Amino acid sequence: MKLSERFELNKTQFELDFVDIDLSTDIPLFIDPYFLAQRNDPWSMGASRTVRSFFQQLINLIRAGATAQARELFTHLGEPNETCLGLSQGPPKGRGVGTEDSDKIFESLLESAAVQSGIVEDIEDCRVFVPGIDKDKTSDMATNIIRRHLIEYTQNQCRLWGMPLQENVPSGYGWDRHSREWINDYTEMFVVDGRKILLTPKAIVSFVKDYTANKYLQHFVLNFLQNEHLRLNTALVQRKIRKDGSERRWVTKKSIREHEHPITKEFLAKFTQDHPEIFAKFREETAIEVTSLKNEDLTPESLNGIIDYLITELTNTPPGNENATRYHRLTVGILELIFYSNLTSPQVEREIHDGRKRIDITFDNAAPFGFFHRLHTTYNTPAQYIFVECKNYSRDVANPELDQLSGRFSLHKGKFGLLLCRTIDDLNTFLARCGDTYTDGRGVIIPLVDDDLISILDSLKEGVERPEEVLLSDRFRDIALQ
Repeated sequence: MKLSERFELNKTQFELDFVDIDLSTDIPLFIDPYFLAQRNDPWSMGASRTVRSFFQQLINLIRAGATAQARELFTHLGEPNETCLGLSQGPPKGRGVGTEDSDKIFESLLESAAVQSGIVEDIEDCRVFVPGIDKDKTSDMATNIIRRHLIEYTQNQCRLWGMPLQENVPSGYGWDRHSREWINDYTEMFVVDGRKILLTPKAIVSFVKDYTANKYLQHFVLNFLQNEHLRLNTALVQRKIRKDGSERRWVTKKSIREHEHPITKEFLAKFTQDHPEIFAKFREETAIEVTSLKNEDLTPESLNGIIDYLITELTNTPPGNENATRYHRLTVGILELIFYSNLTSPQVEREIHDGRKRIDITFDNAAPFGFFHRLHTTYNTPAQYIFVECKNYSRDVANPELDQLSGRFSLHKGKFGLLLCRTIDDLNTFLARCGDTYTDGRGVIIPLVDDDLISILDSLKEGVERPEEVLLSDRFRDIALQ
C-alpha cells in the first residue's frame, strides 16, 4: 500500500515532493551522492556537504594508517530500511553495509590503490574503482550519513500533510559534519505500525545509470584506447581497402577488452592514474547529463487525469476561511506539479524572525535554469527560498497582503514571493502596486489567481513544455516596467 493511501492524503505522486513509497516492499530507486552533489538547492547542498565531510574523514584516516578509527566510523553504516528504497526482495530490509559484508567492503577500501593514490575523492568514486561497492551500497551508505537531514525533511513533510509524528524516538546514527561524529539522539520520528519511516525527496533519487564504472569504461576509457591504438598503429588495428582505393582503419572495443583482459575496477584505477584527464572529462560530461527523474518515471498515473481532477477541485473549492485549509493543501499539490523539479522541499507555516511572523509555504529554489534561476543571476533578486502566501479570500487582495509578504523577505533568505488568491478584479492596478514594492527595493511579488493556475495546467495537458515560464516572465515584466 502506498503511503499516501495509508494516510488518506488524497494526493498523487505528481502532488507530493517525496517518493510515495510502498510500505510493503522496496522501490528500486537510490540516493545517488554524485547526483546530490550536482544540485543547487539548500537541502541538497547541506546533505551533500555532510556526505563529503564523512567520506573525507574516513579517507583521511585510511591514508594516515589510522585503521582502527576508520573501522569505527564504518561500523555505523548499518542496513537502513526506513526509506523503502533499494533492491531488497519482499519486505524492506536494507542492503547496506551490514554485519555480513562490512568487513569485506572495508578491507576493499583499505587495499584499494585508488583510495591510497587519491583517485577516489568522493564516496561515489567507490562505485567506479572499489570492488564490492555498487549503487545499492553507496545509496545505503549515503542514507545513513544524511539520516539527520532526512529526519528533518520527513518532519516537515509530515507537518505539511498532517501525518502524525511520535516524540522521543531514537533517531539512529547520523553524521554531524560540524562535530565530525556520529550522533544518535531522541527526536520526533514518523513511525508507521511500530516502524520508523524516512521520506526521501523525489528530486534526489535516481536509477544510477550515469555515474557508473561501465559507462566510464565503455564511453571514455575504451574510446581513448581506440584512438591510442590507431595512433600507434598496433596489432589491434583492422584494415579494409575501399572501392576507391582508400584504406579504412578501425579498432573494436571488443578487441581491446580481450587484449586488456581482465578489465576490472583495479584496471580502471590504474588507467585513471595514468590518464586523470579522461576521468575528469567523464565527471564533467556526466554532471551535465544527470537530471531529476520525472513524475512519470515514478508512477503510472495519468497526468491528464490528475490535471482534470485538480482543476475540478480548485473550481469547486469555495472561498472563505472555512475552506482555507482545503485550498491551502490543494494549491500546494498544484504548485508541486507545476514547478517540480525547480522548486522542492515545501514547508508549511514556517516561523521566521523568532516566531514573530509566519508564512504559508516556503520552497527551496533548485532551478538550474529558467525563471527561478534568472531571479538571482539576471534580475538581482535573492531567491534561495521562494515564499508563497495562499489567500482563500472572497474579496480582492490589496496592499496589506503585499506588505505582509514583502515584510517577510530578507537578503539571506530571499526577496521573491508568490501570492495565490482566487481572483483579482483589477489586475493592472494590483500589478502597479507590486511594481511599487519592486521599485522600493522590497522584493518581487507575483500574484497568481485560479485562472492562472488553470491556464498552466491546461497547457501542460496539451503537451506545452514549462508554460509557467511564459506566465511568470510576462508578469514580472509587467511589474518591473510599471
